[in-house]
Amino acid sequence: MAAPLIGPVDIEKYLTAGQIEQVLCGGENYDGSRPCHYEWVKMLSDQCRKYEVTFDFIETGTYFIKEGRTYCIPDKKTQSRQAFRSGLSYKGKEIHFHLTDEWGYDILEKELYEPHYHPVTCKECGSRLTCNGCSDCGKCS
Repeated sequence: MAAPLIGPVDIEKYLTAGQIEQVLCGGENYDGSRPCHYEWVKMLSDQCRKYEVTFDFIETGTYFIKEGRTYCIPDKKTQSRQAFRSGLSYKGKEIHFHLTDEWGYDILEKELYEPHYHPVTCKECGSRLTCNGCSDCGKCS
């Protein structure tokens, strides 16, 4: 998790060694937050793509800088939508888990939770790649 991303981060040596399975990235939020730069996010995205690792740009942060221009985005929903629209997120190779119940027996594929997503509010959510789906809580209606 590279959040809040307040400077460039180079993870290539860890990706080369196969030590990272997925990366979530987001800018800092709220009053006094430091800016997140597009170039920093793009560098992480490019590195993850090179090694087929899922990269999820979840939110821009309150202040996002791209091509020398600073954007003030105080609303977290808008931050998430803008991160999604950036096209920087990337679905890498699948992560496989060996899941067992409390007694150590394998959990069958048909018994696993299957996520679903709200057709409107989840459509352009920055967290979509790594989200467990909608819980139908009703908060977003």
